[in-house]
Amino acid sequence: MIAIEKPKNDVEYRLLEIWTSLFGKEEIGTNQDYFELGGDSLLAVRVFKRIEAEFQIRIPMATLFEAPTIELLADFIQGTGSRDARSANAWSSLVAIQPNGSRPPFFCVHGAGGNVVFYLNLARHLGSDQPFYGLQSPGLDGKRAFLTRIEEMAACYVKEVRTRQPKGPYFLGGYCMGGTIALEMAQQLRNQGQEVALLALMDTLNWANATPNSWRDALQISFQKVVFHWKNFLLIDNQDKMRFIREKLTVLRNRVQIWSSSASFKNPFRKAPQSLDLARLWHTNDRAMLSYVPKAYAGRVVHFRPLEQYAKDDVPEREWDQLAAGGVEKITLPVYPAGMLVEPFVSLLAAKLRDCIDISMNARMAAGQAGRGVLK
Repeated sequence: MIAIEKPKNDVEYRLLEIWTSLFGKEEIGTNQDYFELGGDSLLAVRVFKRIEAEFQIRIPMATLFEAPTIELLADFIQGTGSRDARSANAWSSLVAIQPNGSRPPFFCVHGAGGNVVFYLNLARHLGSDQPFYGLQSPGLDGKRAFLTRIEEMAACYVKEVRTRQPKGPYFLGGYCMGGTIALEMAQQLRNQGQEVALLALMDTLNWANATPNSWRDALQISFQKVVFHWKNFLLIDNQDKMRFIREKLTVLRNRVQIWSSSASFKNPFRKAPQSLDLARLWHTNDRAMLSYVPKAYAGRVVHFRPLEQYAKDDVPEREWDQLAAGGVEKITLPVYPAGMLVEPFVSLLAAKLRDCIDISMNARMAAGQAGRGVLK
């Protein structure tokens, strides 16, 4: 049993107060792992809001994957304001959510919010032998400029991915907007002569030539969101219903802060609160996604879909059939929109995604064996 370490300095002591308060525990060691304590992506949002208020600094939530203890997080915070490697030169869009395992790494791109902490449960359900890397938006640290085009996001992330894995085959994916960026990454990798073994789009639609929502569209979408949340709720066992409600309430609380910030962007010369920066990032990413016109893709696409789609988007032009020359495999999951990454549904997504990775790996292995047979 690991001995519980006590705080050694003021920063550790202040972090300990935050952790004990939010975890609801009387005693936590500075050497105890956030995730082993039961911390998840939703609690991480509250932790980092408290850190920003307490220390007046902005650090991405994904820092928890590299600094999951109070001791390591305190070291990171104490180095944030200096000119050492932890500051400007330490930033990376590539986040090692689960770096261990012998299988080929899966690279998963952020959605419109820019964060990748919400992929934690997906990475866990894929298994401890499946390396899983997230790609987060530059600008989450409050220092770097936002990228404004899907093509430049993809170019930035391809460069990051190739520092971890110089050559293909690559296994790529993303939820919603993340799938759009992953598609462009696959295009650029193929143009560089690299193989893309799997391109997994998770509830990702083709937004090319989409028209702005009218007030009627907005009203219908709002109504359908409520209906879809209710349908997801009905699919869950009684023991998981309260957890589902807590997760949705936390997400709603965070979204309300972002929406209220985006309603009136404040003085640009004044240091913005995190919610305002996130609102700006969300707005920038949305504009990039809606202005992106995808080109024909020579490879194959796997599209994970919910049982239903919003009425405005349930049209052929939002699909990928006409763009993927290698074909589109459509996998419909027993879940409604906004539930794919939420417990308990995320375990279903993970099982299907793992199957797709296995199929791609086996196909490559069989092709390699056939090739060696021809050479003989």
